[in-house]
Amino acid sequence: METSKSAALFETAKTFFPGGVNSPVRAFRSVGRHPLFIEKGKGAQLTDADGNTYIDYCCSWGPLILGHANQQVLDAVQETMQNGTSFGAPTRLENELASLIITNHPYIEKIRFVSSGTEAVMSAVRLARGYTGKTKILKFEGCYHGHVDSLLVKAGSGLVTFGNSSSAGVPESVVNDTITVPLNNPAAVEKAFTDFKDQIACVIIEPVPANNGLLLQDKSFLEFLRKICTETKTILLFDEVISGFRVGFTGAAGHYGVKPDILTYGKIIGGGFPVGAYGASKEIMSQISPEGPVYQAGTLSGNPVAMRAGIAQLSQCLQPGFYEGLAEKNKYLTDGIRAVNTFPLFKLFTIGSIFWIAFTEKERIMTADEIDADSMKYFRQMYHVLLENGVYLGPSGYEVGFISSAHTKEQLDKTIAAFDIALKTLV
Repeated sequence: METSKSAALFETAKTFFPGGVNSPVRAFRSVGRHPLFIEKGKGAQLTDADGNTYIDYCCSWGPLILGHANQQVLDAVQETMQNGTSFGAPTRLENELASLIITNHPYIEKIRFVSSGTEAVMSAVRLARGYTGKTKILKFEGCYHGHVDSLLVKAGSGLVTFGNSSSAGVPESVVNDTITVPLNNPAAVEKAFTDFKDQIACVIIEPVPANNGLLLQDKSFLEFLRKICTETKTILLFDEVISGFRVGFTGAAGHYGVKPDILTYGKIIGGGFPVGAYGASKEIMSQISPEGPVYQAGTLSGNPVAMRAGIAQLSQCLQPGFYEGLAEKNKYLTDGIRAVNTFPLFKLFTIGSIFWIAFTEKERIMTADEIDADSMKYFRQMYHVLLENGVYLGPSGYEVGFISSAHTKEQLDKTIAAFDIALKTLV
């Protein structure tokens, strides 16, 4: 596979950007090669700077649930841009996208648009603190909530610990109010509430943890969190930046039937443009400025082009059978790959239109410490063979893959054949 143009572009990029990229995983270091520079995408296919084409299962890390360059989204965006791209003032399109979401989601009464998932989480945590008057945050090992200072933490050595900063530039004082506990461990959560009685403002969790593998939790664990948060007057915050509008229109909250107090979103609601959002009941959202004392603002919040793209995308997601169709494609693909697999450690974990490749003897992985870091050597080897055979995944074994409505049966069959070749190289 010829990639000299991508290699040359990367060398140039390194003179402009730290590590040659504007987001770390794009450097492809986890898979031991230079990144591919993408020229265009259409449907479920990508084309790189050297003219190589790939069937894409990264989908821009999840937002492109309709695939690349969806015609209805493009038409809507082009029409909207003729009227201007940003006003810093309210537009009708904000109302339309908000109505589309709130009308079809039983757990949201009011919403606030921002420009990224990280910004949504940052604002939601501030809202939880402002609403409760408490300061501490309880989060889980293996869940990622964006590059918010107070949430860039790693676990300490105890069952319940204050998080230690996992990034330079984040003072320990900033994370001193962040408590970290393991996933799937009710006893650890109970101990945290005992140790820090009446101090915890919110429990934040990815209800479908999908940033460090796919660590699917039992519904009973989410129900336990709902119960203990209700009993202690603590906010239950679902970070659905990935799972929202992906496992279903109502996300993981609707999938599991567990009502959080605040939800955060990103990815899909922007139709490929930078958008995030947080939503809750009218009572909780009344704390947000200018109605309440919790300040949050953004020049590009509710950007009309992004709003229109989101409307065009979510309208298609609401079509009857849309999510069932995605799940069927995911099952067809993953069942087909399992059928050709001969490597004993290879596993596929799935929910809705999300899948994750793991190399393990375990039949289920529910916590971050169950992922064997050494197993990533198998992913790296497989990744290169898949690229050579026209299949593009996110360049890290800790990342999940996504199905879009644009994936065709022919493309799924080609992918199964590529996995057959790649897995045979591991045997």
